[in-house]
Parts: sequence; C-alpha cells; structure tokens
Amino acid sequence: MDSVDEILQLHPSLVIGSVPYKQETVAKLLEHPLNFLAMNPRSLADIENDILLLGRITNRFQQAARLVKQMRQEFAAIAKSNRVIRKKLRVYCEAWPNPRISSPPWVAELVKLCGGEMVLPPGQKVSDEQVAHSRPDLIVLAWAATGDQAKVEKTYKVAAWKNMPAIRDKRVHVVRDELLNTPGPPLVAGAKQLLRIFRDATSQGGKE
Repeated sequence: MDSVDEILQLHPSLVIGSVPYKQETVAKLLEHPLNFLAMNPRSLADIENDILLLGRITNRFQQAARLVKQMRQEFAAIAKSNRVIRKKLRVYCEAWPNPRISSPPWVAELVKLCGGEMVLPPGQKVSDEQVAHSRPDLIVLAWAATGDQAKVEKTYKVAAWKNMPAIRDKRVHVVRDELLNTPGPPLVAGAKQLLRIFRDATSQGGKE
C-alpha cells in the first residue's frame, strides 16, 4: 500500500515501516498525528528482536516468543542437516539487478546455515566485475518485489561472468522474493529452499 491517503483512511493507531520503504511516503505520513515505528533489521537476531517488540506492542508477547522459538528450532534443524553437503559452496545472492545489489545480511546467515559461503558483502551495491572476481559456484536470484520472476537468462548474458563456475555449470537459481527478503517467518521456507539447492548442486558434482 503506497498511497498515504489509503493508509490514513484506515485510521491506524500504529503504522509499521520495514526497509525498504519509500522515504517520501514516510515523510508524508509523519505530517499527520499518528504513531510510526520504523524497523531496519540487519541480522536474524534483529529480526527476532523485532518480532518480540511487536508482540509487546500488540499484547501478544507469548505468541511472539513461541514464534521466535519455533524459528530458532527450524534453523537449528537446517544447520544440523547441512552436514550431508560435502563441499562448501561459494554463493552470490542477489536482491536486485540494476543497480546490482547483493542480498540482505540475514541472507548471508541463511547461506551459512545451509553450508554455503557468501562471496561478497551482503546488502551492498556490487559491480559485474566484483561478482566475476569472487567466482561463485552458485548464484541465487531473489529480486525484490518480483516473486519468482527473476530473469535467469539475464545472468548468462553478462559478458564479465562467462567464465564463472556458476555460469559455466549453469547453476543459477531463483528463490521467491518474499522467502529471502521478508524479515520474518518466511525466511524458514527460504532457508529450506536454499538447502535443497545446495544439496542438489553438490550431489551432482558437474553441470546441471
């Protein structure tokens, strides 16, 4: 919902904004007498704290605490099951192609949980040359606000990438945007999908 008028018509007692949000939208909202809570989580720990904070604000702390506990248990199980992965994959995860932006920091944590290693700093603008120099074994595309419609074919047309292992072995995968970019419970499903992708890549040992 981008329209400030639409938001105001709901007469909210609290408006919550989580990055990425439009600064101009927030500025217009703040012109009105309402409560605005801005969230900018960077890590899985930040996300847990935000869930607990929202639980306190909404008088649902016990439910929030149970959710956090469940997420921790799911992530622990994923970390335990990654032991079957024989090789630690070098992974580049992308949140947006133009300008090219690597996935948020919590995605780097998920990659590590699943037995991989992010090859570039997360949540930053990166160049084609930086990606090429990092030589990822595997690329994951989770472009913001595109669902599962990230364009795999575009990665194979980047001239600087033609000799990268991920391109050579055709290991470019799409994960639904909300499963990696939503700072909340959907990350569990995102981590499970990453684990499946990593397992497939290491078990095949060659080109897909």
